Amino acid sequence: MPTDTRLDIDSGLSGLDSAAWFAQLEDVAEDLGAYTFLGKYHASALIEAGPKLLVTFENAASIIDNQPGAEPIGFHHVRHDGWSHLGIYASRDSWYRCPYIYAYFDRLIDEGFFDRYNDILFFGVDAGAYAAAAYSVAAPGSRVLAVRPQATLDPRITGFDHRFRKYRRQDFHSRYGYAPDMLDAADQAYVAFDPLLTLDAIHAALFVRPNVDHLRCTGFGGRIDQGFAALSIQDDVIREALHGTLTPDRFGALFRARRNYPPYLRNLFTLMMQRDRPKMAANVCAHAIRAGHHTFFADRLNELQSRGHMPYRQVEQRATQ
Repeated sequence: MPTDTRLDIDSGLSGLDSAAWFAQLEDVAEDLGAYTFLGKYHASALIEAGPKLLVTFENAASIIDNQPGAEPIGFHHVRHDGWSHLGIYASRDSWYRCPYIYAYFDRLIDEGFFDRYNDILFFGVDAGAYAAAAYSVAAPGSRVLAVRPQATLDPRITGFDHRFRKYRRQDFHSRYGYAPDMLDAADQAYVAFDPLLTLDAIHAALFVRPNVDHLRCTGFGGRIDQGFAALSIQDDVIREALHGTLTPDRFGALFRARRNYPPYLRNLFTLMMQRDRPKMAANVCAHAIRAGHHTFFADRLNELQSRGHMPYRQVEQRATQ
């Protein structure tokens, strides 16, 4: 019978400011694994549980503002899956370009840290996605789930992207630098992005490798991770990525849940209107109303029908509120 490696973490992280949050995280990690200061703006926290390891790169402010209980995403998988969790945390936007982090991963390699685990997933969103891909080279044979990653901010390569100008001064061309090249040692990588966001799509195209699957999240814009959570598919996506079973077909099956997700339907409606396809926009509205989302969509459908753009399948509307 398999050993139950789940840990019931009592984190106490909710309701704290950034300084107190890091101090409490240190206490939790020291009790269950290890905590390491990585210079002025970064730290690592290791929770030792089972033989599967989730490595995440997260911004502390984002965790405090957006995560349930102000907890790192890995704590959920420690509790429910019994995975070990190594989190790299930033107190400011940094893209994790820091000599202390380079040295930390060098030490983990020298100590054979990653050899302890049967399956390893590097996971991150945005800047954390860049870091997940870049540092995955430290654990050959691992897997990577990168949500909206940048390939690099080196202006010699991605000068087309003007969103992060002030971070370009950092060193992106030395160790652990160009994220797509760092994936060569990975068993499998998954890059999730919205192809309607041109800059994100160009970055995703730079990750073309035989061991990379692209997960197209059309209509989710810059909120893919929030969308996964809202659709209740985030846990399944992460689990299947760790086990290497997240094929594009399997992701497509999970992602079908978006068809009843109001933010996606709004984005789809806007896209149809921008492309001058009012009849398709009417169909989106009708579908949304049938799914119970009357607000916004009922008014838009009335406007479209008044101009003669009828959905393929009529829908009975209740009075808008």
